[in-house]
Amino acid sequence: MPKSSKKQIDEDDKKLLKILRTNSGDNIENIAKKCGFSRQKLRRIKKRFEKDKTIWGYNAVVDDEKLDVTRYIMLIKRSAQPLGDAINKITNLIAEKKGREIGIDVLSVGYLHGKYDVAIVFTAEDIKLAKKFSEILVAEGANLISEVELMEYIFLLREGGITNPEIKKFKEFF
Repeated sequence: MPKSSKKQIDEDDKKLLKILRTNSGDNIENIAKKCGFSRQKLRRIKKRFEKDKTIWGYNAVVDDEKLDVTRYIMLIKRSAQPLGDAINKITNLIAEKKGREIGIDVLSVGYLHGKYDVAIVFTAEDIKLAKKFSEILVAEGANLISEVELMEYIFLLREGGITNPEIKKFKEFF
């Protein structure tokens, strides 16, 4: 049997990645059917994705209210100062679980193009703790941060490609 072409392999990879984005917790049998693959082919591709870090991990989409936390987004604009050692302190605080020590769970961090340079999405018990986290970041960043915008999520419509099952509540905000 001839091997698949590079184009077909790329198409199969993309098909599986799109399905795993919203159905990673589904069983192998169902995912294989959705892709049109055998279970063996699916396992082989998935294992390759995990090994080459195409897939970093798997998450459950959880209702923040059930955890008694609120979701926030912090937008950071950096100054023109050189990064120096302060970048290590900031990275440790937001990416290396240091935030958890003060009750912050960092969900995502991204470098941006636009008015702001960094977006941090995190959960905290309340706005006081979210502000404390912001203040700690500014202190750790010394002169690296020129502006911080802290916003609270009121309603999460979609997360991880999955629509909130309580979508009807969204209409209450308009």
